[in-house]
Amino acid sequence: MNFFIGCAVWSYKGWMGEFYPPGTRATDFLSLYSRRLTTVEGNTTFYAVPNQETISRWVAQTPPGFEFCLKLPRDITHTGLLQPNIPAALKFLAGMQPLGKRLGPMFVQLPPSYSPTLIDDLTNFLVAWPWETAPLALEVRHFDWFKEPYSSQLTALLENLGVGRVLLDSRPIYNGEDDPQLHSERRKPKLPVQFSVTAPFSLIRFISHPILSENQPFMAEWVTQIQQWLQAGTKVYFFVHCPLEERSPYTARHFQKLLEQSGVSVPPLPWNQLEQPPSQLSLW
Repeated sequence: MNFFIGCAVWSYKGWMGEFYPPGTRATDFLSLYSRRLTTVEGNTTFYAVPNQETISRWVAQTPPGFEFCLKLPRDITHTGLLQPNIPAALKFLAGMQPLGKRLGPMFVQLPPSYSPTLIDDLTNFLVAWPWETAPLALEVRHFDWFKEPYSSQLTALLENLGVGRVLLDSRPIYNGEDDPQLHSERRKPKLPVQFSVTAPFSLIRFISHPILSENQPFMAEWVTQIQQWLQAGTKVYFFVHCPLEERSPYTARHFQKLLEQSGVSVPPLPWNQLEQPPSQLSLW
């Protein structure tokens, strides 16, 4: 598979009744999720590290080809310098190895306080990570990383090590008039989107607007970019967020449809292979 699409979580009770059949037990959420979408952004590991029993359950509940893209714990990435936490990062990686082929690229999300003045610390951390065998992506949030000369320095560092760049696109939620339902997601930074690839894969986090039509111009842009990257042999992971989480799966499904309608060669969405796929998409 060269293209994976999913959401930030799988255990969301608000999806029950449409995305999940009525009466679904929470213990079955992952199994059903993984038979509709093809990847999940593992936000859960940012807050708590799963034990081996939990990881074994994740493997048992998901089909071959499904991938988890796990976020490194905040105790590693949000406590100041990264270098002192290299042993903890490598321990976390070792603990996730039982996922086997279901382990996709992991990613580091740096806080807004982590500026380019710490590039030596960042370099030491990335060099210590076994990126040759464990794909890793980086998300920066300090605005200076998007200015020169720091932007070019970061790109060169990531390219030299084969580390991916997390492409955070929050433009949809900042587009148009202020809306109270967007306030929670607007805590995410309003940063430039750099359409660049620094590794054999790209990890995109699309912060979608609850109103589907508001996403259209940005989705059209992503369709073009993704088509180019896939043709160049880049593997793409596309994750949909939304201030109203109920709508994330349907926005993801809509984006898959846009790709297919544009002639982009992507694997069929498992969700669309179900005998009675939910009809929520036509209602909003």
